[in-house]
Amino acid sequence: MTTELTVLAWGCVLALVHVFAAALVKTAQYGAKWNAGPRDETLAPPTVLVARLARAQANFFETFPVLIAAVLIVQLAGLANASTGWGAILWLVARIAYLPVYALGIPGLRSLIFLVSIAGLLMMLAPALV
Repeated sequence: MTTELTVLAWGCVLALVHVFAAALVKTAQYGAKWNAGPRDETLAPPTVLVARLARAQANFFETFPVLIAAVLIVQLAGLANASTGWGAILWLVARIAYLPVYALGIPGLRSLIFLVSIAGLLMMLAPALV
């Protein structure tokens, strides 16, 4: 299996980590009864951590489809090479780092990590664009 496909598989695992991290802290705030119920009631404002993890999850799911598309493009077009592999790894490492940095609220670093992940995506897409 290529590096890009391996990163895609780990990206799926990371997607689940995002979903469950956000769900766990939200359930901790609002309770298991809320989680198992229809969730129709008006809720108190989320805690800082609940809000941060929800935003981190949303941000992940803004870039994950681009990774999926990039992997499909390089695989189907036979464009996978060392640069696309390193781009995929760069995206994955940055996205792994993004979640705790966002949760901790470290100013500036979150944005830098996001830009690194975008650079990884661009490295993957470059062969298809030239």
